[in-house]
Amino acid sequence: MRSGVIAQKLGMTRIFTDAGEHVSVTVLQIDRCQVIAHRTAEKNGYVALQLGAGARKVKNVSKPMRGHFAAAKVEPKMKVVEFRVSADALIPVGAELTADHFVVGQFVDVTGTSIGKGFAGGMKRWNFGGLRASHGVSVSHRSIGSTGGRQDPGKTFKNKGMPGHMGDVTVTTQNLKVVRTDPARGLLLVEGAVPGAKGGWIRVRDAVKRPLPKEAPKPGAFREPGAAPVETKPAPAPEERPKPKAEAKPAPKAEAKPEAKAKAPAAPKGKSKPKSGGKK
Repeated sequence: MRSGVIAQKLGMTRIFTDAGEHVSVTVLQIDRCQVIAHRTAEKNGYVALQLGAGARKVKNVSKPMRGHFAAAKVEPKMKVVEFRVSADALIPVGAELTADHFVVGQFVDVTGTSIGKGFAGGMKRWNFGGLRASHGVSVSHRSIGSTGGRQDPGKTFKNKGMPGHMGDVTVTTQNLKVVRTDPARGLLLVEGAVPGAKGGWIRVRDAVKRPLPKEAPKPGAFREPGAAPVETKPAPAPEERPKPKAEAKPAPKAEAKPEAKAKAPAAPKGKSKPKSGGKK
């Protein structure tokens, strides 16, 4: 039995198959999911791996947890979860699990906390039919009706569906198919809906009702402590076609300007003649 991983829900999208069909998927991100500690049968009575994911500020971590993370030589984690494993599926402390821990086509079980709906009535919470819309029912159309018997049994049984707080509970969805993995970016795409809101923490592990594929890595896919992370290669730029060169147009010939006619020489300036009719 292999370990699971801690992932964070990013949202939903769709991808297209080679046949042109679209598949609705939920995108899960595996962010620095590392092994923090081992639980052994000799010391604890059971075998499990304690994993941590996400980053947390040191000032928000208690002193006992600081020492716990320091002993494993890992950064403080936002979420800590234990996964039961078999004795031969232990992973070294400090190792970081990657998205290729799961293979395309296998089925997984996901567990998360559902979205809280607040206080809800019986019709919304338990799908009750309600009372009649008329004929004697006054302001009680959406009530749940009677909750118990008469003198016998004389009480209301436990777990009776009643109005109350709806949602915000742990929900497990089984047999979701892995559609695609991206180890470089730590993304895991599973078909269908995953319980919880965007940004919520999800526990992903192998499906208990489906066989594990033979190509699945054992005890898992992980990077040893201190190993360099996988670098994301940028997508190759599309090749640009060479633009055709524009033909050089011949320069227009300069037209010869007609020669300017020679101006007649100006008359020499002489003394101005006195105006006639003036007083002497």
